[in-house]
Order: sequence, then C-alpha cells, then structure tokens
Amino acid sequence: MPVEFLGMAANHDGTETHARTGGALDLAYAAKLARAHEDNGWDRILFAYHSGSPDPAQVAAYLAGQTDHLRLVVAHRPNTAAPTLTAKTLATLDHISGGRVEVHVITGGSTADQAAEGDHLDKDARYGRTREFIQILKQAWTSAEPFDYAGEHYRLQNFLADIRPLQQPRPRISFGGSSAAAYDVGAQEADVFALWGEPLAGTREQIDTIRTAAAHVGRPLPTIQVAFRPILAATDELAWEKAQRTLGQITATPSPRGRLRQGAPENAGSQRLLAAAADGERHDRALWTATSAATGGGGNSTALVGTPETVAAALLDYYDLGVRIFSARGYHLYDDAVDFGRHVIPLVRDEVARRERAAGHADHEAPAAVAS
Repeated sequence: MPVEFLGMAANHDGTETHARTGGALDLAYAAKLARAHEDNGWDRILFAYHSGSPDPAQVAAYLAGQTDHLRLVVAHRPNTAAPTLTAKTLATLDHISGGRVEVHVITGGSTADQAAEGDHLDKDARYGRTREFIQILKQAWTSAEPFDYAGEHYRLQNFLADIRPLQQPRPRISFGGSSAAAYDVGAQEADVFALWGEPLAGTREQIDTIRTAAAHVGRPLPTIQVAFRPILAATDELAWEKAQRTLGQITATPSPRGRLRQGAPENAGSQRLLAAAADGERHDRALWTATSAATGGGGNSTALVGTPETVAAALLDYYDLGVRIFSARGYHLYDDAVDFGRHVIPLVRDEVARRERAAGHADHEAPAAVAS
C-alpha cells in the first residue's frame, strides 16, 4: 500500500502559538489552506470537531467546491446526530464532492466537552455507542433493502436510505484511541486506526495490540495512521532553535489552546503522551515531546524536528513499523502545509517507491521453490 498524507483543514488561522486574526469561520482562509494542501502533494485533510466549533460537514461541503481531488475527512461524534442522519449527510456530501468523503468517528475523550452538548454517558458506554454507530453507518451505506438494528444505544426498524455514497462499497471510516476499549472497537470496526505520535517503541506496542485485537475477530490490521507536528528548517540546528521559539509561543499565547491544561487528562492517548514526555524531551531520531508537556498532552502535540531530510527519515522509521498514513499539522498552518508538502512528502514517497520496486525485483528474481 502506498503511503498517504493527511493534513488539517482549518476554520481560521489560529493555532496554539497565536490567536486567530478573524472570526470563528474565515472561509477565504479555509479555502486558501485547502488549496495549499491540494497543490503541494497532500492526499487528504481532516475537518476537526469541537462542541463549539463550526459544523465540519458544512465546511467540507464548501471546500469540496474549492478543490478538485483532495479527499475530505469529516470528524463526527456519535452523540451529535442519529447514525441514519449522519449516513445520509455524508452520502450527500460524497455526491457533492465527487466521491471524496471519509469520516473520522470520535468517541469523545473529554467528559466536559461531551456534556457541553448534553452527552452524559461514561467513557465505556461511549465506546459501546461508537461501535453500534459505525455498524449502522456501514449498513446504511451499503444495504439495498430495509434493515432493522437492535442494540443498547440504537434501535431501528425498517430503515433504508434513498441516497447511498458515490464511492463503492462505501467511504473509509477512521477511528482513534489508546485505551483497551478503543483498541477493541477500532480493531473490529475501523478501516483506519489513528494514533498520536509516540516514541517508536510505544507505537510498535500499540500496533501489536491492535493487530492482536483484529486477529481475534478475524480481521486484518486496520491501516495505521500516526500524527505529528513538524518543525522544519534548513539545518537541524536551526530547526531546534525554531522548536524552542515555538515552545515559548505556546506557553505565552493567551489562547485556551496554548495554555497548560489543569489536572490529569482523562483519555489514555494524552496520558501516554505525557508519560513519554516524562521520560525525556527527545526520542529516537527527531521526536520532541516538550510541546505535548506544554499543552497537557493536548491531542496531536508531539513534534518532529529537523531538516526535511531528517523528518522524512523519522517518518520512514514509523513506516517500517507498519504506519501507512501520516498526519501532519504545523504551528503556522499555511506556510507549514506548503513547506512540508514541497520538501518532506516527496522524499518519503520516493523512498517508499524505491523500496517497493526493490521488493518487486527481489520477488521476481527469487528462485522457484523446490517441490518436496
């Protein structure tokens, strides 16, 4: 499978290092950023979800008209809409975009942010609901006959969607998490399993756990995706100087995204990031955890620091573990999307292609087995 790159859509120009310069939805900036990804070698962009943010599906629909081939990954929380409505919404968007939609299903790692929209299920119950939600989504997208569903969280009778996705058999479904419940649900239901960037040893451990869980239910390992924050410069020394400036901006920004979280995070993924940070700031070839510590393990927050060549080599270390989708989002969204696309993505793609050619040549040259 060739390597893929997932960037980040944005509603505005604000990040952890600086407050936004406009309102909550700057469509001109959103379109500019999406086109920067499309024009510089990226495959997909993610439309993130937060309880108070603009609706990602509608922003994706707008950007479908501003792009030609970029795939649109819409984040969705099961508590916000019935799975049947979600299935129809995304199928409609798939037609609008010419078959470019995917969905990233979010169980919800913050009890407070779930409660902000009236969701008061505990974590284990949320994972159970996510499992049922994905099962219904798949069936609604693929069933040509009315179907029933009887679960703990959803009960449907005689549902049939009049609109199904343009993509056949259905769009890809991604999912993430680092708890035992997350491994179980993702291994059973997801096409793509998303992880945050950890040291290589931790990533290998998680992939092995997901592989075992998938094998237990008779499925292959989902495609593994890992997320990082790239910090690039012309030399490694300059990149580390830039990294220190970035850290200072994170700790100084008045935005809630940049302030240190209070108390221990609830979700296992953030706990793992903080544990890696406690083990040291630098890991492996280029992984830097100080940004995770500064944001309290806030989501995608570990950085890869160095020249394009250093960062590409670091990504290939993860490729060797079985990672096939790399999610990357810089601290200066537009400039970093352009720089990463121009200078890192081609290096990784070329090396992966070289390895695939070498493997194919080795297979072609291998002697035939001797019959026993």
